[in-house]
Amino acid sequence: MIVLRTFDERAVALQRQGRIGNYPPCWGEEAAQVGSLFACAEEDWVFPSYRQQSLPILRGVDPATILKYRRGIGGRDGFWDPRAHRCAPICIPIATHLPHAVGLAWAAKMKGDSVCSLVWFGDGATSEGDFHEAMNFAAVVRAPTVFFCTNNQWAISTPFERQTATRTVAEKAAAYGIPGIRVDGLDVTRCWEATRDALERARAGGGPTLIEALNYRVGPHATADDPSRYRDPAEAERWKEKEPIRTFTTRLETEGILSPELSGRLVEEAKELVDRAVADMEAAPVPEVEALFETTYASGMPWPLEEGIAELRSL
Repeated sequence: MIVLRTFDERAVALQRQGRIGNYPPCWGEEAAQVGSLFACAEEDWVFPSYRQQSLPILRGVDPATILKYRRGIGGRDGFWDPRAHRCAPICIPIATHLPHAVGLAWAAKMKGDSVCSLVWFGDGATSEGDFHEAMNFAAVVRAPTVFFCTNNQWAISTPFERQTATRTVAEKAAAYGIPGIRVDGLDVTRCWEATRDALERARAGGGPTLIEALNYRVGPHATADDPSRYRDPAEAERWKEKEPIRTFTTRLETEGILSPELSGRLVEEAKELVDRAVADMEAAPVPEVEALFETTYASGMPWPLEEGIAELRSL
């Protein structure tokens, strides 16, 4: 969680300095992300949305790669190999990655592999058709997929109660005949336990589960957003007091597991990791324009693009 927080705070600073592009912070959602991820087996596939963009670091992705992506460096230099990390690409469109997670899990089931998929999305995604289609299909074929909704109570400027008539996201699972669970999204152990149980059920052939982790988006939707225009800043401050790293640190120190010295060392190690990533990002050469298309066409670029690039180079 400290690694994600450190990366997040640095990325926001980099955007404010004009060194990377628009960035959606995950401040306060670290418990939901880390708890669910570490419940997965190594062979399981994870499908992040844009709010989990730094989570692949915990699966071995170089944080510089994520910063390069946010700087606009495309092609192979600006993204990771999904197969190497069992981590799908960051999904910017809302909910479109949910059917992909179901498809992968269903394919694994047909092959007889003990592979599950875990897919993250926000409360706003539950208003999209992809959410319902993925849930319905996964339930019908009993795909070993865990749907993990991080309900931070805001879909950009739309509050949760304006999105749906149901009291919770979890109760939507009943429409598809699958379990729906609501947990404290600020408690890393509760998120881990719920995801572990759902994965065990999926691996045993029980099919999908919907988990709703309730927390709060303390910061803006992204660095281009100003939440003070649509919500009371005092509300965010009240939730900030419950943020997961502080509460979990206090708990671990009380139980004698974490000392202030170890805590300080973890913070320093995270800062060094992110410092190296920033240096690597800024040392990376800007790729040629062909990088926009190099992984788009299996049989080479169409001739209009080739002519357009040649004309661009002649200018």
